[in-house]
Amino acid sequence: MCGIAGEIRWDGAGPDVAAVARVAGVMRNRGPDGSGLYASGAIALGHRRLKIIALSERGGQPMVDAELGLAAVFNGCIYNYRELRGELEAAGYRFFSTSDTEVLLKAFHRWGPRCVDHFFGMFAFGVAERDSGVLTLGRDRLGIKPLYLAEAAGRLRFASSLPALLAGGEVDTSIDPVALHHYLTFHSVVPAPRTILAGVRKLPPATVRTVRPDGTSTDRVYWRPPHTRSPEHAGMSARDWADAVLVALRRGVQRRMVADVPVGVLLSGGLDSSLVVALLADEGQTGLQTFSVGFHATGGESGDEFAYSDLVAEHFGTDHHQILVDPARMLPAVDGAIAAMAEPMVSHDCVAFYLLSEEVRRSVTVVQSGQGADEVLAGYDWYPPLADVPRERAVAAYAEVFTDRPHTELAGILEPEWLLDHDPSRAFIAEHFAAPGAEETLDAALRLDSTVMLVDDPVKRVDNMTMAWGLEARVPFLDHELVELAAACPPELKLAHGGKGVLKDAARGVVPDEIIDRPKGYFPVPAIRHLEGPFLERVRAAVTDPVAKARGLVRRDWLDAMLADPNTQRTTLGSNALWQVALLEMWLQERGI
Repeated sequence: MCGIAGEIRWDGAGPDVAAVARVAGVMRNRGPDGSGLYASGAIALGHRRLKIIALSERGGQPMVDAELGLAAVFNGCIYNYRELRGELEAAGYRFFSTSDTEVLLKAFHRWGPRCVDHFFGMFAFGVAERDSGVLTLGRDRLGIKPLYLAEAAGRLRFASSLPALLAGGEVDTSIDPVALHHYLTFHSVVPAPRTILAGVRKLPPATVRTVRPDGTSTDRVYWRPPHTRSPEHAGMSARDWADAVLVALRRGVQRRMVADVPVGVLLSGGLDSSLVVALLADEGQTGLQTFSVGFHATGGESGDEFAYSDLVAEHFGTDHHQILVDPARMLPAVDGAIAAMAEPMVSHDCVAFYLLSEEVRRSVTVVQSGQGADEVLAGYDWYPPLADVPRERAVAAYAEVFTDRPHTELAGILEPEWLLDHDPSRAFIAEHFAAPGAEETLDAALRLDSTVMLVDDPVKRVDNMTMAWGLEARVPFLDHELVELAAACPPELKLAHGGKGVLKDAARGVVPDEIIDRPKGYFPVPAIRHLEGPFLERVRAAVTDPVAKARGLVRRDWLDAMLADPNTQRTTLGSNALWQVALLEMWLQERGI
């Protein structure tokens, strides 16, 4: 796991190596174990390294293969790199390291941009071709690893983090009005390629971009599960589906054991992370370290699920770490989590993951997580209402259960100059739902959630908060073969038993029944869900700051009403409406915008 950066120019000037160095330097937390720079022709590359595979300096980056005329920076892990290495060696390639980055280089030389079709893993990379001057950028199928882009006259820069690009300078930091609409409407998600800033974009998941020396570029989307029933699965019973899901998840967990350092598990006590622990135990992992976080209750809401995580840890004999956060650490952690955000992220889970990652990093460098199961296997409570909705009413039904508020309500929140005469979030949903495949409404919702919302909410949250502490998080539920299988599974099997039915059937006999039959939980952070005391004052200070007033995004009458009654108004899915607006302002102020 690392931080990558780079620049390609097409204006005749050499790359700004100092700017690339500044961009890479900001990502020290993503890669505390080493750094490097490379420049040739019109391209410069920068890197911060976290040592997970091939711990020697031969695995350092940017990695240059002079014989092949290639240089690369790579973030993530190719889980099948050993198998690919054997295949490439059989084809005549010689290796000088044991790293998966070198496998990327050789694979790119052999298969070109289509090398990604051969990879199982999470990754973002840049490959520079010495002789042609072409730069190729790629991102994994589920967007687990980020890749941000900032284009200006005559050049393009890229980095693993949006704030890192700001350090390079010459970035348009004005607010993108369409992105602002998405942020306040589409569950606080700004879908790729946009970000909240007009001058920064992000490469969409499952995309390879080829940038030529004249500045022209082409994108290839190399993966998209159709979310339709497949002939190969015809005749499968509910039990057959459960067995197939368990086999696929077991394979995903096995793949993510690849490391030259110990691997732990973030154990919430929910079904997803508990099943990961169970499968690792089945693989013979002894002394497995598991980690759970909890908070003090606020506003009558419990702040931990230790009863369930303790049950799992005892059942499987893990070396368990129960972390109860001292209330005194909470307010500084809010600011720390905001500083770690590549983009504004409303979920209070960010603070939980931030504090948990700080503690976990003291013990291990790699963890597996249960993230992604709800989006892939229909675990959220907005899915059942979509089950019997006719396809022609799908867009309206999805918008009603998922979006934060109707487009018309923004007139009561935003200042007039930020209002749009159209609803880009509704149009975005309609465009996705109109794509071929996904004949049933729930299929269309799951396709959108697993390829867009999942990427720019839960997955980004885990990446940002773990990497703030130099911790690599791996997500076996997002093994792309498991995602493809889940996409083909009949919706009624996923909705059974109150959601994730096929997974609950798969888990029966593998994890304790108490975990399978418990109510759905989450990482509760009551102090943010119920704003009061110093947390409310932190919010008040941000939204009444002269910078916020000068920015003029939000109506003063709406803010005054929210500050007077901070915990009543909620979005459709229950987020604190004041926190949503305040988080954006705090993030902008943190970046000096």
